[in-house]
Order: sequence, then structure tokens, then C-alpha cells
Amino acid sequence: MKILVTGGGGFLGSQLAQRLLAHGALGGQTVSEIVLLDTGFRAPPTDSRVRHVAGDIADHATVATAMGPRCDVIFHLASMVSSECEARFDDALRVNVDGGRNILESARATASRPRVVFASSVACYGGMDMTQTMSDATKQLPQTTYGMTKAIVELMVNDYTRKGWIDGRTVRLPTVIVRPGKPNAAASSWASGMFREPLSGEPCLLPVRRDQPHPMTGYRTVIDSFIALAEADEARLGKDRAYVLPAHRVTPRLAEEVTREVAAERGIRLGPIVDAFDPRIQHIVDNWPQQVDGDRAVAIGAPRPPTLKVIVEQYVDDFIQR
Repeated sequence: MKILVTGGGGFLGSQLAQRLLAHGALGGQTVSEIVLLDTGFRAPPTDSRVRHVAGDIADHATVATAMGPRCDVIFHLASMVSSECEARFDDALRVNVDGGRNILESARATASRPRVVFASSVACYGGMDMTQTMSDATKQLPQTTYGMTKAIVELMVNDYTRKGWIDGRTVRLPTVIVRPGKPNAAASSWASGMFREPLSGEPCLLPVRRDQPHPMTGYRTVIDSFIALAEADEARLGKDRAYVLPAHRVTPRLAEEVTREVAAERGIRLGPIVDAFDPRIQHIVDNWPQQVDGDRAVAIGAPRPPTLKVIVEQYVDDFIQR
């Protein structure tokens, strides 16, 4: 089995590759080759089954070369993030929309009718009372350029599947925590930062209200969900191939309480969470869901996330106390 992972040099892409290599199989088939496509790689795996392709998904030739004449499964994770998309509209269309089409057109050109797993976002919702629980039946009316680009590619995945060119599945992601490293340009970067920086003994500058609810899930659960959606029997899927994942409704206040509990048990000296309100970030977050219903994804095999405390403990185990 040949697998292509776009965004393969990023956090989720590299975590997914490591999981696939460790398992050695997907859907009962042996993984013989994993192609990681990204603009760069910080610490590429050295496994002989892995091939690295440095390039931009907005370049069709690069995508076609990485995919080759046959590919069995494609995990399309590469994307510009939310604040970048707001600031650079044309680039957002080029990378997220044109890049998504390049993936789908290259998949269409293969002889294998590949299974395509696309990483979308709950940012595709918006334009209504965001205190409501959002589900797969909720109308999409994104209020950010990032969300708009994700919604467009979701529709393309459905239509390319309807045409019989691919076997598509969209994983509509809540905010994924806890991402290691430094804050990035995502408007949701604070969601990881309010755990990550204090656990590293550093201050977290919080740009949103402390009572701001936001749907969050753990990175291990997301990787499990990518694999579950990739392995789901196509006969169980309908015409709508997009599935929002279940998530916890988390506020910064709750995050601080849970982080303090974990730190006390693990002997970690915490840095502070410092209020640094940013109306631009708050405006973006106000147009995102506060809670989601992922029952439809669970019904086809996606896992529910563990407790918030367990998610924080997993991060500590994987990136702090290892």
C-alpha cells in the first residue's frame, strides 16, 4: 500500500506517519511506502519506507510527481492557517483551494481510485448563534477566509466521490491540543498555548476572554480518527462524506484548573496565563462553534476523546517528561 501525506512535515502529519510506520498496516494492508509532501522537514523519519518530497501543493506538477501513477490512500493535511488566510486572501485561495484541487485532480488521474482523507475544520461553521451545538447537519456559513476554503474543498471531496474518481472522507477537526513548539499564526494558537507555555514554565499571553468556550480534542485522538475514517467501510458512508469529530467544550478558565491539577501531580512549576486581549482574535473566535456533536463520526468508528486531564497528561508524557 502506498500512502501520501500532505503537510507531512507538520505536527499532525509527522505524528500520523509515525503511527502508520509503527502499525505497519492500514485497513489490513501492509504499508510499503509513505510519501511525505511538505515545503520543508525539520526532523524527517529515517525509515526506508518513507520518501520525502519538498514542494508546494499549489504546484500541480509537484503534487502529481509525489502521488505518481498509483496511490492507495491520501491524507490531505496541508493548509494555510486561519490568521494567515485572513491577512493573505489570494494566497489562501492558491494554497487551500487550488492546492486541494491539485490533490483531487492528481488522485483522479491515477488508476487506483484512491481513498482521500481531507482534514477540514469547524471553522466552516458560522453566521448564526454560535452557542448552538454544531453537527454534520448544521448549515455551513463560514465567517473567515480559512473556513470558506475548507468548506469549498469539503464540497469538492463529495463531488469527486460522487463522480467515482475518489473514495473521499472529510475529517472536520475541532481545535487540536496540545501542539508542541512555539505559537503559530492560527487564531486558535492560544488553545494549545494556555497549556503548553505554563507547563514549560513560561507565560501564556491569552488573547481571548477566560470564559470563551471552544471545542477541543487531543492530538492522539485526531490521529486515531484519521486512521478510523481511512479504514471505515465505504458501504457505511452516505453521500455526505464530511464528519465533525467529537470534542470537549473548554474555556481558558477550565484549562487553567486542569493544568494546575496535572502540574501538582507531576511536580511541574507552572508559568502564568496573562490576559492580553486581542479584539481581532476574539472576533475570529466569536464566529467559531463553542461545541459540536460528533456522534455521526463515532458511529463509523472515530473515537471519543479522553478527559481533558488525560489529554494534558498525554502531552506531558510525550513532550515534557520523556
